[in-house]
Amino acid sequence: MTHSRRSMLQTVSCGFGYLALQALCGQPVQAESSDGSLSAKIPQLPARATRVIFLCMSGGPAHMDTFDYKPQTGDKPHPGSVFEFKQHGESGLHISELLPETARHADDLCVINGMHADTTIHAQSFLQLHTGDRLRERPSLGSWITYGLGTENQNLPGFLSFNTSKSSVYSSSFLPSIYNGTPIGVNGENMAQATISNVTSSHLPYSSKEKQLDFVQRMNQQHVLQRPGDQQLESVIESMELGFRMQMSAPDLLDLSSETKETLERYRVGQNTEQIGTCKPSDFGRQCLLARRFAEAGVRFIEVNHGSWDQHKNHRRDLTANCNATDAPVAALLDDLKLRGMLDETLVVWGGEFGRPGITPGDKKDETGHNSRGFTFWMSGAGVKGGYVHGKTDETGARAVEGKVHFRDLHATILNALGLPPNDLKYWHAGRDHRLTGPEGGKVVTELFA
Repeated sequence: MTHSRRSMLQTVSCGFGYLALQALCGQPVQAESSDGSLSAKIPQLPARATRVIFLCMSGGPAHMDTFDYKPQTGDKPHPGSVFEFKQHGESGLHISELLPETARHADDLCVINGMHADTTIHAQSFLQLHTGDRLRERPSLGSWITYGLGTENQNLPGFLSFNTSKSSVYSSSFLPSIYNGTPIGVNGENMAQATISNVTSSHLPYSSKEKQLDFVQRMNQQHVLQRPGDQQLESVIESMELGFRMQMSAPDLLDLSSETKETLERYRVGQNTEQIGTCKPSDFGRQCLLARRFAEAGVRFIEVNHGSWDQHKNHRRDLTANCNATDAPVAALLDDLKLRGMLDETLVVWGGEFGRPGITPGDKKDETGHNSRGFTFWMSGAGVKGGYVHGKTDETGARAVEGKVHFRDLHATILNALGLPPNDLKYWHAGRDHRLTGPEGGKVVTELFA
């Protein structure tokens, strides 16, 4: 037979192998516990979280006008916050006037004001945020997590990425392809129409699919004998088997028609879709609501992207627009996670690839640049200290001076919260072990947790 099994699986309709046939016949699917499987795995360490929702603010949020309050001190004006801040909650956490809805959750936020990274180049710092490496293709954070833990729902991917523009965000790189993230909405695609490719299949009755699946499985068995131990081949097959199983679950989760009008309004679904300066249409509310629905269904890692924070000119206008687009949906997501008892086991992370220098009040300039030496992330849920600020930048917000947290440390902390040993989660590739935290390793920031 001249065609490989891979080509046959790609060209024969619904050829997903024997597991898919079992699912079709209503029989239980038993996934094997191996490096090429999405079966749920027991954490090696005590786990605070079972899942992560990463709210990725691509472009560099201005930390001093969101969560890192820098009032003017002394007689001479210096770079600092140009929007008003108020203290919120019992903790008295300082939050910008631009984020009134998020501010309702002040006592649930753990603000990290000592973040720092290695470069002010967008592409490199964004890659480092996601993969730990700023130059080479490496597995993304979500891929490492699903490699270590699998997924809770065998009918859905372990890793989803909404509204992404870079494959590095969801790439499994040299990890088996089953750990690749599944993108929904790519390069500014209308999120109201975005879906998972090839999860609908109504062109044939189930009886015909059964025959196809049985035929492909016989070819699979023959081909496996010729290539024993080929993990990449097995991973491709399992990915296609997952594709079949997703037909049973994913379409319903993507359909928001069952949500109430009140819920859609709280999340601002369909709103904030007008281009304002750097703030691009993204229907961020739909992304957040989908994140909640897929988290409920057992997806392990979900990334929600808002790629509009690269504002060099018209700082006040563009930052206001970006905050308006994201504030209410983020607050609604936190509201629902808490109401549904999910926040205790969901680690929510907010941040971008770096921050921005401050503006000096009164100098009539409205321009900012890039700042990787000091910026802000925040976390919520999974036992983090609420209403707590970790670390600080200097009085002009130019650099982190206390409680410094590098991306390697952020990664280590997230992995540890999920019960994964951050510096021992490894994969052998090209003659050596690789890990998300890199050769240097990462430090778990235990101070962030109660």
